[in-house]
Amino acid sequence: MIIDGMADRPLEEFGFKTPLEAAKTPNMDKLVENGICGIMDPIMPGVRAGSDTSHISILGYDPYEVYTGRGPFEAAGVGVDVLEGDIAFRCNFSTANDEGIITDRRAGRIREKTEELTHTINSMEIDGAQVIFKESTGHRAVLVLRGDGLSDKVSAADPKHNEKKWTQVKPLDQTPEAQKTADILNQVVERSYEILKDHPLNQERIANGENPANIILPRGAGAVPHVQTFSDKYGLKAACIAETGLIKGIGKITGMDIIDIEGATGGVDTNLDNIAQGILDAAKKDYDFLLINVDGADEAGHDGNATEKLEFIERADQVVGKLMDLEDVYFILTADHSTPISVMDHTGDPVPLIINGPGIRVDDVKIYNERTAAKGGLCRIRGSDVMNILMDLMNKSTKFGA
Repeated sequence: MIIDGMADRPLEEFGFKTPLEAAKTPNMDKLVENGICGIMDPIMPGVRAGSDTSHISILGYDPYEVYTGRGPFEAAGVGVDVLEGDIAFRCNFSTANDEGIITDRRAGRIREKTEELTHTINSMEIDGAQVIFKESTGHRAVLVLRGDGLSDKVSAADPKHNEKKWTQVKPLDQTPEAQKTADILNQVVERSYEILKDHPLNQERIANGENPANIILPRGAGAVPHVQTFSDKYGLKAACIAETGLIKGIGKITGMDIIDIEGATGGVDTNLDNIAQGILDAAKKDYDFLLINVDGADEAGHDGNATEKLEFIERADQVVGKLMDLEDVYFILTADHSTPISVMDHTGDPVPLIINGPGIRVDDVKIYNERTAAKGGLCRIRGSDVMNILMDLMNKSTKFGA
């Protein structure tokens, strides 16, 4: 179970505690009392991991080999059947003015009816390339370009900050394929604004005082990678319970079953009760492994909202409490990266990790947070160590040597 972006840095408003340290987490603490703790560098010390590369690493794949960009995972996660040769991007529905200035990169964190906007974008075909566009959760979406002579060596249109003009996409190498792809993407962005600015849904949002979702901003270009399935790699039947298209896509590309949860928004308003029930239901089936991701703490970290992050962690703790009666289970609880309130972005700080289950060498740690976990028996590990440790605990690892 990965609580996305949960780890943080000390905050003065919490008496120089992190949100996890300041939160009331009796169930996580109970998990720790009968487990073994450590801190984990999702990739390696000091590397600012993305949610995608960190999950790839934690699942035991080398992100430097497998990761071609975020787009293919996001596209697979929302149900696009990506094909060899496709170039995929993740996108934001965003708000722009007539000068192309992005006033809100997340379009007021739009939650509903984005599928109404999707159909209009899907009508495009530019320079012989088919434009495949699909909404994801909230303000997120995916874009796939399908056609001959395309490349993933292009920059992003997302300026990364509000009050900046959307960025012209540029080729990242000198090939005609990269230039062609950049030209197509710039046309997609321009046409998206022309198509969406007067869309009835956006006129309704403006009338309600909400930011319109009137432009799409592609980023995270990538070609579809070849990945060994999780079942072939470990001999385990696996399922993924996640909120965002990105994590679902990692599960799908690695061959996991995807279990969708009603009301799972990927934000602090997500339905954690439904997620908990979904986990309990999946645990009754013949799965050997569940990958679970909840995203609200990361959203609060990116927003710089310390109170929301603390409160979400406390709500996630209640989910942990509902899962603790599962028998004959190894329960690993961690984060995929730190998203400090003070930075409002991912950092390379290590994250806490706890393993609870049969035969564990229980350590002396009694409270679950970033600092106490560092005193645990696992010491400091990398994300790529997790599956090796788990396979050994399950007595499913292969002996190295005589």
